Amino acid sequence: MKLRFFTIICAFVLCSGILWAAPAMADKAAVTIEAPTTVIKGTEITIRITVMHSGNSERHYVEWIKVWVNNLEVQKWVYSPSNLPEGVPFTREIKAKSNENLEIKAEASCNVHGGKGPAVLKIAVK
Repeated sequence: MKLRFFTIICAFVLCSGILWAAPAMADKAAVTIEAPTTVIKGTEITIRITVMHSGNSERHYVEWIKVWVNNLEVQKWVYSPSNLPEGVPFTREIKAKSNENLEIKAEASCNVHGGKGPAVLKIAVK
C-alpha cells in the first residue's frame, strides 16, 4: 500500500513538472522600441531598444539584436556564453538623423527558442 501511494505521488510530481514547465521553457526574446513618433526634419533622435528574455546563462541567452532603419541594417549586437547581456530586461540605444520619414524595426533572438518577431515603429518627419 505504501509503495503504491509513493509511486502515485512520484508520477504526479513528475508529470506536473513536465506539464507546467514546458510552456515556460519556450522563452523567445522580444523587443520594444521607444522613440518620438513625430520629429522635425534634420533632428537627431535617440532610439531605445528594450529586450525582454527570462534570464541569460551560458546555455540560454539572447544571441543577437538587430536594428533596421528604412530596411537598412544599422546596428547589430552579438552575444555568446562568454559575452552575455548585463541583465534582464536590458536596453540599447542608437542615434538616427531624421531627414525623411523613418521606419524603425528591431528584433532579438534567443539561442535556443528564437525570437517573437520584429517590433516596428514609424516616425513622421515634418
